[in-house]
Amino acid sequence: MKKLRWGMIGGGLGSMIGPIHRYAARLDNVYDLVAGSFSQDINKSKQLGQTLGLNESRIYPDYQTMLEKEKSLPQEQRIEVISIVTPNHLHFPIAKSALENGFHIILEKPMTLNLEEAIILRDLAKEKNLLGYVLYTYAGYPMIKEMREQIRMGKIGAVRKVHVSFTQGWLSQFNEPSNKQASWRQNPNYAGTLGTMADIGIHAFHLIEYVTGLQTESLFAEINTCVPNRLLDDDGTILLRFSNGTKGSLLASQITIGDSANLIIQVVGEEGSLQWEHTNHHQLKYANLNAPIQIYEAGNNNPYLSEEALANCRLPAGHPEGMIEVFANHYYLFYLAIKNLGKQESELDYPDLDAGVRGMGFLGTVHLAMQKGSWVDLNLF
Repeated sequence: MKKLRWGMIGGGLGSMIGPIHRYAARLDNVYDLVAGSFSQDINKSKQLGQTLGLNESRIYPDYQTMLEKEKSLPQEQRIEVISIVTPNHLHFPIAKSALENGFHIILEKPMTLNLEEAIILRDLAKEKNLLGYVLYTYAGYPMIKEMREQIRMGKIGAVRKVHVSFTQGWLSQFNEPSNKQASWRQNPNYAGTLGTMADIGIHAFHLIEYVTGLQTESLFAEINTCVPNRLLDDDGTILLRFSNGTKGSLLASQITIGDSANLIIQVVGEEGSLQWEHTNHHQLKYANLNAPIQIYEAGNNNPYLSEEALANCRLPAGHPEGMIEVFANHYYLFYLAIKNLGKQESELDYPDLDAGVRGMGFLGTVHLAMQKGSWVDLNLF
């Protein structure tokens, strides 16, 4: 398979998520990292770029120079797709410029700082016939694919209730001055109007709509800032109403001491229920009224799994896969989408810019509901 020429903006030395993107993109041997602007410090960018084996002429001091120079290269040499791995406030200007210059984009969530920016990017991509991918990590797990497929096939009957909680403890103390991640994720100039909800709550929101196929109609938000001197939220609970009348709840907290990345989703139907836990991500629990609880296990040798789940398993059951493999699933899916652009991209199951717009609509509505103290309809313009 011919590789995609790939560039990265952000994700430099000291980045938590940058290396994961790079490991993941290499796993299926379909991306070739050929250019990057990894840091605002050109020396740090060069240091990393040289370590990664890039030609020094394609290690750039800033994203503007990178996009300009890459566009000027012959088509068979220039990058085709760019990963934007920066704090939230830079997503929009970089992505807009990338699309204007003819490059497909991979964006970390949240897609932008607000809904207006997200809509601009979505519409620009359509105008330019380019694709965008919003990296909602957890949708790439095989057993989330299985959960979605079982719900779609009616295994638990009509959905009655959905619960999702995502809890961490790393913000239980005021550590913004000493923690690089906290310093920008809890700064409204970089993160936007919400902190924890924009960081992990948006993952939970996407997961609910992704596995159930339901669309949120309205919500009520109880948003808290528990740690003194903190500028943004660090804990919150959202009540959800879906367009078919189903109800749900969403808890996102980063003050839960003892939890690292404890994401749990439970979907309750008329005839059964399904539950998935990130700390035990290779398993899916299924229950119904007339049989013992069943445990489905990830593995490419488990014939009872759906095609969707099997396509995202790389190893036989009992051999653990993790976050890097999940990111790789996303990267490979976007590779297929780009290669099939204009052929069958609508059939591929990936979080596109429409999914990103819904995420920004969720955050904007949460902020409005927090201010009003009442139920608010989901705002997507």
